[in-house]
Amino acid sequence: MKPIKKAIFPVGGLGTRFLPATKSIPKEMLPVATKPLIQYAFEEAVEAGIEEFIFITGRNKSAINNHFDHAFELQTVLSNDEKNDILAEVRDWIPKSGQIVFVPQREPMGLGHAVWCARNLVEKDEDFAVLLADEMVLNPGNGLLKQMVKVHKKVGGNIIAAGEVPYEQVSKYGIIDCDNNGDNVMKLKGMVEKPKPENAPSNLSITGRYILNAKIFEYLDKGSASVGGEIQLTDSMLSMLKDGADFYGLKFEGHRFDCGNRVGFLEANIAYALQRDDMRDRVKVMLEKYK
Repeated sequence: MKPIKKAIFPVGGLGTRFLPATKSIPKEMLPVATKPLIQYAFEEAVEAGIEEFIFITGRNKSAINNHFDHAFELQTVLSNDEKNDILAEVRDWIPKSGQIVFVPQREPMGLGHAVWCARNLVEKDEDFAVLLADEMVLNPGNGLLKQMVKVHKKVGGNIIAAGEVPYEQVSKYGIIDCDNNGDNVMKLKGMVEKPKPENAPSNLSITGRYILNAKIFEYLDKGSASVGGEIQLTDSMLSMLKDGADFYGLKFEGHRFDCGNRVGFLEANIAYALQRDDMRDRVKVMLEKYK
C-alpha cells in the first residue's frame, strides 16, 4: 500500500460565522494561542508524513499565501536583533519550494466542490488526505491525521474521523451510520448530511479529517447542489460507499474543538494556551477572575 503523501486544505469559504472579523482576514488566519488555525492543520499533516500540500483558496485569501512564504524583511530584522527564537517560529516550519500549491475555487460551492478543484493534482487510484482547519483535535504527539494514517496502513479503504456530539446538535454535522461495537475503528454502512435529530443514525459526526481514494473525483464530477445549496462531499462519499467502496470511521483520541463557531474557537484558545509553559499560569489566573 502506497504511503499517503498529499493533503488538500479547503480554505476558500467566506467565514460568515465570524463576521465582521473575517471581512478582510481569512477565517483560517485567526489565531489560536500563538499560531493561525491553518498552521496547526499544516503541522498536523507534516506530523502524519504528508509531503505535498494543496490549498483550495478563494478571493481575498492572499494572507494565507503570504503566511506560507518567507518574509525576508521581517526575517532580516529578527536576525539582526538576534531574536533567534522568534525567527525560528516565523521561518523554520515553512515548506520547501515545490511542496505547496494554491488552487483558486472560483466560487464557494461547498466542500465537495473544493475537493473537486484538486482533481488534476492527484493521481489515479492515489489515496490522499483532506483537512478542515477549523476542526481542531488536541492530542500532543499523536495528531488526528497521524492516527488515521496508522489505521489506513492496517485496513486500507477510505477513513473518516468520527467524534461524538450531543443528539440535539447532529443537524449541524455530517453523521455516520455504522455498527458501533465499541471498537475505535468501525465499518460504515452509510452517512447523512445534517440530519434532524429524530432521523440521525447515530451521534457520531464527521470531524473534518478524511483519507480518500482518487475515485471520489468521479463522483464529484457528477455532484449537484443539495443541503445548503452546496455540493456536499458527504453525498459523493455515500454514493461511492453504495457502489462497494470500503469506508471506515475512526473514533479518534483527543479533545475536539469546533472552531467554526465563536464559542468553540474561544475554548480552543484557552485549551491550547494552557498547553504552553509561557502562558499557562497567567491564563489560569485570568480565568479565576471570571468564576
